[in-house]
Amino acid sequence: MMIESLTLHNFKSWRNLDMELGKVTGIFGANSSGKSSLLQFLLMLKQTKNATDRGLVVDFGGPNSLVNLGTFTDVVHRHDGDASIQWSLAWTLQRDLRTDDLPESRKQLGEQGDRVNLECSIGLRGSELVAQWLRYRLGEYAFALEPSQDNPAQFRLESENDKYRFVRYRGRAWPLPGPIKTHLFPNQVDFFFQNASFLSEFEYSYEQIIDKFFYLGPLREYPKREYAWGGARPEDVGHRGERMVEAVLAATDQGELRNVEPRRRLMSFQEFVAYWLKELGLIESFSIRELATGSNLYQARVKRDPHSTEVLLTDVGFGVSQVLPVVVLLAYVPEGSTVLLEQPEIHLHPSVQSGLADYILWAARRRNVQVIVESHSEHMLRRFQRRVAEEKASSRDVKLYFTSMYGGEAKLRDLELNQWGEIQNWPDNFFGDEMGELSAIAINSLQRKAGDSDGR
Repeated sequence: MMIESLTLHNFKSWRNLDMELGKVTGIFGANSSGKSSLLQFLLMLKQTKNATDRGLVVDFGGPNSLVNLGTFTDVVHRHDGDASIQWSLAWTLQRDLRTDDLPESRKQLGEQGDRVNLECSIGLRGSELVAQWLRYRLGEYAFALEPSQDNPAQFRLESENDKYRFVRYRGRAWPLPGPIKTHLFPNQVDFFFQNASFLSEFEYSYEQIIDKFFYLGPLREYPKREYAWGGARPEDVGHRGERMVEAVLAATDQGELRNVEPRRRLMSFQEFVAYWLKELGLIESFSIRELATGSNLYQARVKRDPHSTEVLLTDVGFGVSQVLPVVVLLAYVPEGSTVLLEQPEIHLHPSVQSGLADYILWAARRRNVQVIVESHSEHMLRRFQRRVAEEKASSRDVKLYFTSMYGGEAKLRDLELNQWGEIQNWPDNFFGDEMGELSAIAINSLQRKAGDSDGR
């Protein structure tokens, strides 16, 4: 399963967005140009799906949430409370959706292809936030829950384009309530209709893809001298990397192995992490060891080079502890996951940033992990380009975007990467005016040298 596209209207600075995603999607651009908002939207969908309150249309979050967005009027474009936030999320299926309810030919939904779209709209009805409509698409079929023309608080279940006809049970002509959260049909659908049970397949598929969203934020936790671990397996490394050591210990304790290239050698999870830290040029060795048997207290220890003394993670450069959660997360999450990385290059040397791009490509290729990375790193971008040029990555699988702000609206430019890794539509001043800087240095250097020569 993989997210294939996202369209979005009236979310924060994005009035209109239409975005195709690849196995690796890089989003670059200036500060406050809408990059982080794209990740925030996906995180909002995840915490909404996970909310225990089924009456909550959208979970905008709080202090301890994945993302804290405030209220609807804080989030809607230009704070226009009369506008609606609408979106469409498309993903590929892991398996065919099947039903015996489709027309006389008794087609399988799977014959319609493996791409599903969820479309939804939310807005205010008076002072109440509501889901205004909900629609799933698969091939030529579209199944929608839409408000009735007479009463927007009452809904009808429709199959668009007359491809399918829902049949009501006799005597159950009551109106339907609206969507639950932003992806669920109300329970009454099963009670009112004879042939609507298959709709739960769409809901389940959506929840599967959302459950495999994992996020690591830009501000990772400082390393500690000791870590407590009682044997539990965390879902991920935490959005600040605070559970990174627990994840390494859990995967190693359960005997998980990882294959590395080019050696194609199986390693324990902890050995694998150490291998990549060395490949990135950060350290010579890495290990996590218990202080005393049964203490449940552990220390992360590293050697900077073959001749140095082993020290705690707290006693080496800050970059090691900042990149560790990225390395662990991409190796730890289940295959088929979508990982959202926000500025993973922070505190890293340029050469390490380039190496990190290679590691992201490895995770996409070898572990089938989709990665969406928001970054300011020219070095990561250049490495993505280089690997496409070397045919070690496909221009179809690597999608690169540049965001900018015009008149209070975020704009997305697809950086057209050809088969040789060249960007066909390089934006002006993408990473600053590099040639202008070099030219100014050269001119001023010549003027100073000429002045020194005249003064002799």
